[in-house]
Amino acid sequence: MLEAIQLSKNYGSFRALHQLDLHILKGEIFCLLGANGAGKSTTIHLFLNFIEPSEGSVKINDMDVAQHPLETKKHIAYIPENLMLYPNLSGLENLQYFCGLSGKKYSAGELHNFLQKAGLQEELHKRRVGKYSKGMRQKVGIAIALAKQASALLLDEPTSGLDPKTSNEFAQLLQELKESEVAILMATHDLFRAKETGTHIGIMKHGSLVEKLTTEDISHRDLEKIYLEHMHD
Repeated sequence: MLEAIQLSKNYGSFRALHQLDLHILKGEIFCLLGANGAGKSTTIHLFLNFIEPSEGSVKINDMDVAQHPLETKKHIAYIPENLMLYPNLSGLENLQYFCGLSGKKYSAGELHNFLQKAGLQEELHKRRVGKYSKGMRQKVGIAIALAKQASALLLDEPTSGLDPKTSNEFAQLLQELKESEVAILMATHDLFRAKETGTHIGIMKHGSLVEKLTTEDISHRDLEKIYLEHMHD
């Protein structure tokens, strides 16, 4: 569903990403771990076609993102660290607006249902988003992904700044999306959450993918040890 082939990005003489190969299938959650500047956000921005690759290619559902920018965007939803919603609109109105942008029309009942599925309590649906916590905003992001019927979800530090309970709720929603065959790529600093949520983990350093792991094959302690070894190299 999500594929990077020998993907590189240069900014002048600085190499932000170096020959990345990634292959994420439906129902997989691939977590990218690494320090700031390791290339995690660059990778996600290349999938979103926010920036162009210097070398290599990005594919979503077997289509090249650079050649089919509009078509590939139909398949994906994106939740950044700070989701940009309209603060003067309610959660429901934001959802309705973003559905309209992607050409989807739903009844009020269906929109409420998406917000409910995303874990947003009903009394919040008509409250202005300006009054929402970060966790509530992220749930609107999940509702948008559900309503868009996205087959791939790109997440950039979605749980940073969330309290443990909200972070855990968010992880459970990702599990539900995984079970409904959504392919998920998530950049995170959270080793615990990556191990608990992900099916696969990639460790990035200086723009390169230095380690690929299957989460069920390793313990929390092993992951921490491998990660710290790479960071100390």
